[in-house]
Amino acid sequence: MTRKYFGTDGIRGTSNSLPITSEVALKVGQAAGERFIRGDHKHRVVIGKDTRLSGYMLESALTAGFISVGMDVVLIGPMPTPAVAMLTRSMRADIGVMISASHNSYQDNGIKIFDPDGYKLSDSVEIEIENLMANGPGKRLADPADLGRAKRLDDAAGRYIEFAKNTFPRDRSLEGLKVVIDCANGAAYRVAPTVLFELGAEVITLGVDPNGFNINHNCGSTNTKELCSTVVSNNADVGIALDGDADRVIFCDETGKLIDGDQLMALIAAYWSKEDRIRGGAIISTVMSNLGLERYLDELGLSLKRTNVGDRYVVEEMRATGCNFGGEQSGHIIMSDYATTGDGLIAALQVLSVFCHSDNPVSEVGRSFIPVPQKLVNVESVLDDPLAKSNVKSVIRECEKKLAGNGRLLVRKSGTEPIIRVMAECDNQEVIDIVINDIVSAVQEAKQ
Repeated sequence: MTRKYFGTDGIRGTSNSLPITSEVALKVGQAAGERFIRGDHKHRVVIGKDTRLSGYMLESALTAGFISVGMDVVLIGPMPTPAVAMLTRSMRADIGVMISASHNSYQDNGIKIFDPDGYKLSDSVEIEIENLMANGPGKRLADPADLGRAKRLDDAAGRYIEFAKNTFPRDRSLEGLKVVIDCANGAAYRVAPTVLFELGAEVITLGVDPNGFNINHNCGSTNTKELCSTVVSNNADVGIALDGDADRVIFCDETGKLIDGDQLMALIAAYWSKEDRIRGGAIISTVMSNLGLERYLDELGLSLKRTNVGDRYVVEEMRATGCNFGGEQSGHIIMSDYATTGDGLIAALQVLSVFCHSDNPVSEVGRSFIPVPQKLVNVESVLDDPLAKSNVKSVIRECEKKLAGNGRLLVRKSGTEPIIRVMAECDNQEVIDIVINDIVSAVQEAKQ
C-alpha cells in the first residue's frame, strides 16, 4: 500500500499546507495514540521539537490529539531528535514524537514518531497509523474522566546532557582541545555546547541564537562555510556542524576542509575494530556511501552492507543482522551501544575521543581513505515521477552500461523534497561528468 502522509523520514512538508497542518497533526496524535495504547496503565507520549516557528502550532495540535484519546503528554521543548528517542525509552513512554524537518529551512516542518523502545516506526506501522487516520477517531475518543493531561519536563535538557557525557570514555578529556560547534540555530543550541564545555573543551559557538526563522539558514551541516572559516580564523583544532534536529554531524579539520559521514564511519570503525567492539562483522550504510569506504572496510576485515537511503533503514538492517554500527554519508551515525537513532552529538564525542587520543592534527587523523570520485546533482522536479518517462529510463540504462564494472549509478526521488537525486561514482571523473549530464538533461526535458 502506498503511504499518503509518511515519507522517508516521517511526515514532512511546508508548514500550514498539507500534510503539515494542525488538522493532520491532530489526526496523527489520535491515530498514533490508539495504535500504541496497550494494557491498563496510564499511557503517555513524549513530544519534542526543534526551533521552527511552526513548532508551536504542531505541538499544540498533536497534544490535543493525544489527550483526546486518553494519553498524557510530556512536553520537552526544543531538544535533539535522539533526545526524544532516549527519553521515550528511559521514561517508559508509549510513544515519542519529534516535530522537525531536520535540515530543511524554517518554512518546512515534520513529524517523526518513535515506538516505546525509541526506534523509528517501520513502513507497516506507518501504514497502520494512516489507516486509522482515514477511519476517523470514532470510538477511540476517551470519556471525559479519561482524558489525558499535559505537562512540561523541566529537566529534559539535563537528562540528555548527562546521558551524552556518559558515552565519552571516562579515561579521556577534551581539555586542551579548541572546538567550534555550529548548532544550526536548531534543537541542540543549548545542550551541545554545554556537553563539550563540561567535558573540558574550549568551545566557540555558532548557530546558537534561534528566532524561529533562522534554523539551518547559512549554518549547520548543510552550509558549513562559516564553520570552516571560523575554525581557521580562531586557530581551532576542529569544527563540528549539526543539522536542525541534531541527528547528523559533519566535521572540518584545522585547515577548514570538511570530513563527511563516510570518513567519520571509517575512523570509528578502525578504532572500534582494534578494541573488538564491532559486532556482526559489518558496517551498515546506504547506497550513497562512497566505494572508497567499502574498499577501506574490506582492508579491516569488515564488510559494508548497503540499504535504501534513510537512517531508519540503516537501523532496521542493524537490528536484523546484529550489527551495532552504521550510518550515512550525510552524517547520520548510529551506534546502537548508545542510541536507537542517529545522534550527531554522541557521534561527535566518539570522533573527538579518537582525536584527543592522537598527537597528530585532525587533518591527518580524520581521513582514513581516498574517496572514489563521486558526483551528486539535485534536479528540481514538478512531475510526480519523471523517472517513469520512457526517455529517462532509456538514458539511465545507457549510463548504467557506461559504468558497468567500473562504478555505480543511483537515480532516485528524494523522500523529503520535490527533487530527483542523480549520483554517479567511478574512478574516471570524465565518465562521471558525461553520465550525470546525460541523466540531468533527460530529467529536465521530461518536466517541460
